[in-house]
Amino acid sequence: MPPASFFSGQKTSPDWTEMGSTGPPFIPFVRSPPSVRYGNTWVDGRVFESVVMDSCLANMGTRTHFPIAGKIGFANGDSGFGVENRRGTVKGKGLMINGLSRSLRADTGVRGIRPGVISSVMTSDNGRDTISTNVRIGLQTEQIRIYEKQVAEPKNVASIILGGGAGTQLFPLTSRTATPAVPVGGCYKLIDIPMSNCINSGINKIFVLTQFNSASLHRHISRTYHGNAINFGDGFVEVLAATQTPGEAGMNWFQGTADAVRQFLWLFEDARNKEIENILILSGDQLYRMDYMDFVQNHIDRNADITVSCVPVGESRASDYGLMKIDSTGRVSQFYEKPKSADLKAMASSYSDLLLTFLALEVDTRRLGLSREEAVVNPYIASMGVYLFKTDVLLELLTQRYPTANDFGSEILPSALNQHNVQAYLFRDYWEDIGTLKSFYDANLALTKESSKFQFYDPKTPFFTSPRFLPPTKMDNCKIKDAIISHGCFLRECTIEHSIVGERSRLDSGVELKDTLMMGADSYQTELEIASLLAEGEMPIGVGRNTKIRNCIIDKNAKIGNDVIIMNKDGVQEADRSSEGFYIRSGITVILEKAKIKDGTVI
Repeated sequence: MPPASFFSGQKTSPDWTEMGSTGPPFIPFVRSPPSVRYGNTWVDGRVFESVVMDSCLANMGTRTHFPIAGKIGFANGDSGFGVENRRGTVKGKGLMINGLSRSLRADTGVRGIRPGVISSVMTSDNGRDTISTNVRIGLQTEQIRIYEKQVAEPKNVASIILGGGAGTQLFPLTSRTATPAVPVGGCYKLIDIPMSNCINSGINKIFVLTQFNSASLHRHISRTYHGNAINFGDGFVEVLAATQTPGEAGMNWFQGTADAVRQFLWLFEDARNKEIENILILSGDQLYRMDYMDFVQNHIDRNADITVSCVPVGESRASDYGLMKIDSTGRVSQFYEKPKSADLKAMASSYSDLLLTFLALEVDTRRLGLSREEAVVNPYIASMGVYLFKTDVLLELLTQRYPTANDFGSEILPSALNQHNVQAYLFRDYWEDIGTLKSFYDANLALTKESSKFQFYDPKTPFFTSPRFLPPTKMDNCKIKDAIISHGCFLRECTIEHSIVGERSRLDSGVELKDTLMMGADSYQTELEIASLLAEGEMPIGVGRNTKIRNCIIDKNAKIGNDVIIMNKDGVQEADRSSEGFYIRSGITVILEKAKIKDGTVI
């Protein structure tokens, strides 16, 4: 047992050599006034930080999980502790324990607990972390299992990426391409975001549901995620295209997000998917980096049937999302899909009142993660469209309770609140929903800033995309500021500012590009081919001499001639000029894929 000095309650480290060179962490009982004292102890070179609080002192390792202290000891959960879960364990600074002596008296029948020793050992067995404790009270020793925690395992999770929407919000970029196949950041596709997040999280069972304009999306998935040194082990990436089956119901295409998943539920009866305990539903049109296993661990810790990942948003964007109200335990009490006017105001005012209640309770404020200032700026809690279901709950909801419901946000989730434990998971990192053409444009150009909120550059969690084996970009006497230049470009005596230039792009001399997203080209044209086209009065792919472009999106393989001006000086907000090769949406000029803009054109 530890030395006598250890029972004094002083902020000094004991001499562990008195009890030998090895041994588990100790939790001695002390009789101390209600106060908290911190101290460090060392065992075989490892540092254990400890906290004394009223009734006992806990010395735990840095991977100790924080349980709840309650009337019957410790229960599963994280209420009352401002800590961050990491793959099933908590990297905390100590364990605050109250009520333990109460539970010991109930379990052992001992009325007066005298100073004694608890030796704690944390073990991991069959995906569960367990703290086994030997309690010595006087001459009697009792073994108590304080806490058992299930650890989230990637092998028990399957993800379904929804990529089959019509993509009307990103039109005209989606006139020939599915939304998840639209380029982002110069060389990636939107589908690469959830796919890479899954891979980096260790989730290797991935289904992608597709429907509209899916040819380019299928091609990209095949080229990127089948081979190319990405090892899925016993997992897979499987594309599930919308299809028709025998029977009246089978004649319908996907009617919504929930219906799309329902049509392929039979896959989870497959023997290879028998271990899947939770199903992750993801969207294919968002920009963010997330460790999904943190999300899954939170789901397991709270014994949730459904968990919805959410973010705080301001009033200007709130009506674009599903909004939630949550109670003090993090449980979703109300879900409203894209509320308008009076309904939107009701969600904000009620939630602000709830936040003020939280602020009076420090513990709940820490769990919610919002300060008073953040609550004022972002008074709404919006669903990210990222859902986690227990497999059996998802099957029950889609096949038994709501067999005709077509959408998760507007039908399944609001209806499931009363019968199921639906929890909120607050995501505090960068997240952008590419739900409109303007948000897509703004999110892309924001990447050009030196200190942008989102970065593709992270060696630990890289984003994957199709290897194109392109040469480096060649630049001749160019001026470039706050820009992203992709591989394989030819830039000659041009000026580029606050813009993204996609792969294989060609900019001729005198070109000025500002606040512009240029998608690039699918193939090269050789110098001989370009000369031949010019000799015949035709235009090559790219941007011709002395062309000035502002506030514009240039889709792939566009041909823009010499001395063209694209600036929208009149500030037109909406215009349909498809016959002339462009649209204007939210004041942004969009040059269509394979469009031809003749020499001297002014837009």
